[in-house]
Amino acid sequence: MKKIVTLILISTLGGVITLTSYKLFFEANDTDKLVETKALTSSVSVATTPVNSLSENINFITAAEKTLPAVVHVKNTTLSKGYTSFEDLIFGRPQQRAQIGTGSGVIISPDGYIVTNNHVIEGAQTIEITTNNNKTYNAELIGADTNTDIALLKIDTLEPLSYSIFGDSNNAKVGEWVLAVGNPFNLTSTVTAGIISAKSRDLSGQNTQSFIQTDAAVNPGNSGGALVNTNGELIGINTAISSQTGSYIGYSFAVPSNIARKVIEDLMEFGNVQNGILGVIGGELNSKNSKEFGVNETKGFFIEDIQKGSGAEKAGIKKGDIIQYIDGVTISKFSDLKGFLNTKNPNDSVEVLILRDGEQKKLTVTLEKRMTIQIPVIGALKQPSKETLEDVNLDYGLEVFSLSKIHKKDWEADGIFEGSFVTEINDIKINSINDAQRALEKYSNKVLRLSIVKKNGEKVVYRFR
Repeated sequence: MKKIVTLILISTLGGVITLTSYKLFFEANDTDKLVETKALTSSVSVATTPVNSLSENINFITAAEKTLPAVVHVKNTTLSKGYTSFEDLIFGRPQQRAQIGTGSGVIISPDGYIVTNNHVIEGAQTIEITTNNNKTYNAELIGADTNTDIALLKIDTLEPLSYSIFGDSNNAKVGEWVLAVGNPFNLTSTVTAGIISAKSRDLSGQNTQSFIQTDAAVNPGNSGGALVNTNGELIGINTAISSQTGSYIGYSFAVPSNIARKVIEDLMEFGNVQNGILGVIGGELNSKNSKEFGVNETKGFFIEDIQKGSGAEKAGIKKGDIIQYIDGVTISKFSDLKGFLNTKNPNDSVEVLILRDGEQKKLTVTLEKRMTIQIPVIGALKQPSKETLEDVNLDYGLEVFSLSKIHKKDWEADGIFEGSFVTEINDIKINSINDAQRALEKYSNKVLRLSIVKKNGEKVVYRFR
């Protein structure tokens, strides 16, 4: 009996020791494994958190819902004459026929003002607007600016319209998400997404443009449509694509909203665009230009000359200064400067940060109205007063105030002196500096034809090859 009791006690004791050993060694190791597993799981969650946050922050749905009702289809109709049959050609019976062009537009006020591209409605006899809810209206052309390719239309409605709110295109950042909304291929209400690829792009090669570049898909029919940020704010008017096929291949361009808004306000108030100028002459800095200018900086606008009596001269800006910022906007190239000035009016004051002899200096400049333009072949023209035109019995024209140094002797030998008047350039009547700029752009900054009134009143026409 004692042996049995002893055996039971020994077995019990062995079981206790075994169980205790299992608790101490095996379960302890399992706990370590569990802790490692939790730590590993936690690391994966942290890695995916930024992605989840990113998708939550970018709300394309909200931006699209805000923009779609404000984007319209624009149809323009032009009438042209042509021969529709061989008999018409023989008997000289040209027939009128309608040509239809389409594009997009953006409603910018509840009472029916619409912004679009000038090239969408240029030459149109009638303009028709179709809203997102399929209502159709006849539109009136309020005004247009060929330099920025912006046009302003107006429709009359009995009820307030949904409209887009302008954002600040200066605050738009490279890499920022954007939506392009328009009517490509006559498909209404098409939304595409992309990012801002670059700012201050000039496609002309003449330093006359300052586009926002994006990789959002833009195709024929998108012209005049909206480029908006993720808040649904209008930061650009889609204008152009860069493509050998005529369709989207990854590069599209929009007029910045600050420029478009400035043009619209001027068209409403003055009927044309009033641009403010600094009064400086120079060029953008890069490796090549910096060597020619004799400076070490490779970013900014180098000032070669100052226009007499200009705001820049009055503010103390000098030859050799480098403009680096204006009102906090970085000036790295000429299109930065051009884009900024296109948002400003004459008499606006701006703060210019310049680099002079290695030191930065802030100067306040009052912008002035552009009163002169340089014309190839003949020289510089200026806007004359109304009284000056009346003295020579002219209703329009620009006065020659500085003949081209290269051709001065030739002009004077032909009786053309400073004080003569240019009345037409490339068959376009010249009433203003903007008219002259538009006439130059007609043939890529070339002058093929000039109409001039000499100081003695004689009218002459020159043709160039």
